[in-house]
Amino acid sequence: MEFQPSRQIATVLQWVLNIALLILGVLLIVFMGKETLTLINLLFSAQEKTTYLLLDSIVTYFLYFEFIALIVKYFSSGYHFPLRYFIYIGITAMVRLIIVDHSDANATFLHTLSILALTVALYLANTDKLKRS
Repeated sequence: MEFQPSRQIATVLQWVLNIALLILGVLLIVFMGKETLTLINLLFSAQEKTTYLLLDSIVTYFLYFEFIALIVKYFSSGYHFPLRYFIYIGITAMVRLIIVDHSDANATFLHTLSILALTVALYLANTDKLKRS
């Protein structure tokens, strides 16, 4: 049996990455639980700005959900991060940004253009030539 240090290094680094992603997944689940409590509090709150806070909280909740789904997909697809999941996360993050900060019309327009660019990238990523899974 031949000694291959590069293969052993890759194996060790893969284990470190897997353990780090598991820890990150657990932390995301904890923060998603906290966000659930925030959502529940906002639903029964009588504050004036509750609608925007509720929308912000819902979109943040989806961001946690998407990151957890990305980690699950990583492990179920043989240690591979699909590009389209990152695009989904980017689109959701931009929508959250528009909901939270829409005071400047030019900035909102640029954010909308970035969502359009991400949507085009998602379409291209889902074409048969680029689609892996």
